[in-house]
Amino acid sequence: QVQLVESGGGSVQAGGSLRLSCAASGRIFSINVMGWYRQAPGKQRELVATITSGGSTNYADAVKGRFTISRDDAKNSVYLQMNSLKPEDTAVYYCNAEVRSYTYSYTYPWGQGTQVTVSS
Repeated sequence: QVQLVESGGGSVQAGGSLRLSCAASGRIFSINVMGWYRQAPGKQRELVATITSGGSTNYADAVKGRFTISRDDAKNSVYLQMNSLKPEDTAVYYCNAEVRSYTYSYTYPWGQGTQVTVSS
């Protein structure tokens, strides 16, 4: 069983910054893609950013230039540095990963989510 645990959410004023962290634990052989998604009230969950094991990144247009995703494979962790936050960034942020087990099967666990609230 693989678990993802997020941390770092909170409340901030527009223009502020937050850094989210997500750590994976369990029987992990390797982690391929790691990513952040978010879900605002009344909206569908959407992609924020992803990063591959090779370091290639992908961002939603809404966050390009403001958010930076990074990972630390030694810690099985992924991070999201969020700068110049806007009220429309308010959402629950979820971590997701493509995890390969020692039996070479793949799982795609989700974290429990962390609330980010940006006030104007």
